[in-house]
Amino acid sequence: MLAKRIIPCLDIKDNRTVKGINFKALKDAGDPVELAHYYAENGADELVFLDITATQEKRKTLIKLVEKVAAAINIPFTVGGGITTKEAAADLIYAGADKVSINSAAVRNPDLITQIADRFGAQSVVVAIDAKYHHNNWQVFLNGGRQAVALSLFSWAQQAQQLGAGEILFTSMNHDGTKKGFANKALSKLTDLLKIPVIASGGAGSYKDFKDAFIDGKADAALAASVFHYNQIKIPELKKYLKQENIIVRI
Repeated sequence: MLAKRIIPCLDIKDNRTVKGINFKALKDAGDPVELAHYYAENGADELVFLDITATQEKRKTLIKLVEKVAAAINIPFTVGGGITTKEAAADLIYAGADKVSINSAAVRNPDLITQIADRFGAQSVVVAIDAKYHHNNWQVFLNGGRQAVALSLFSWAQQAQQLGAGEILFTSMNHDGTKKGFANKALSKLTDLLKIPVIASGGAGSYKDFKDAFIDGKADAALAASVFHYNQIKIPELKKYLKQENIIVRI
């Protein structure tokens, strides 16, 4: 069995790391380069960098900042935000990203998944899905959670897999920033439907929340932001706890 992964997420706005609740009320959480280096030195398995306003502002991801972060770490590095073409994805991979994360652009142009996978391999393509549970359905949202579309989390994830995605990053908008646990029922259904890895995102607040995401949600990796940024949970201690709970992690 593969080790479960712990992934800090750097949400970037105006060259700073920010964090909010339910995708709103963003607060400063520190310098992204310093945070990235700290996480790489303190047990993070991977790092995710999301330029959260690039799509809304219709601009490319911050290449120079990506280069600085890549130079500061020695762990796999995923970058997302504003990637609308295979050329934009290539620019980020050449700047130091190991993977690119596409979200809104993938919904608007599903062929983009295949184009990037064909050029760089499926392992380089993460399809991020922001979804909210309402009216008995997990509905997909675009533009940083601002725009609802007529897609179900589960059908879209399956389509993304068929098109060449190597991984799904599922963020529950209902749980984001609440620190009340991940959307484990949805995660479990998603992992049962898919053959590719699923990253859980949204809701981490305690050591047990991570354990539950891995056991109840069957997630392959768990991503979090504020609990790491504000030192509420330290990754080495989290991994020790998970190992004690018989969950395979890299120490």
